[in-house]
Amino acid sequence: MSVVKVIEVMAQSEKSWEDATRIALDEASKTVKDIKSIYIKEFQAVVENNKITQFRVDTKISFIIHSEIQEQHQKKQEEHATSR
Repeated sequence: MSVVKVIEVMAQSEKSWEDATRIALDEASKTVKDIKSIYIKEFQAVVENNKITQFRVDTKISFIIHSEIQEQHQKKQEEHATSR
């Protein structure tokens, strides 16, 4: 059984909300492993002189928590499967 953790990450881009989402995911993946999904909680934009200058997203990123016990169990299962 897996345990999932959710973190909130905010990012911005001068290009688009999609690019801001990619930035959030890229930054999170530098320190978080086994990311499974990203949910866009909120969109925002900075406006200057009637033009959007920054696209901002507030995201929730979900990833699997791997405990030492889970990893040992998985390793045993893999060893058992290969020994057949």
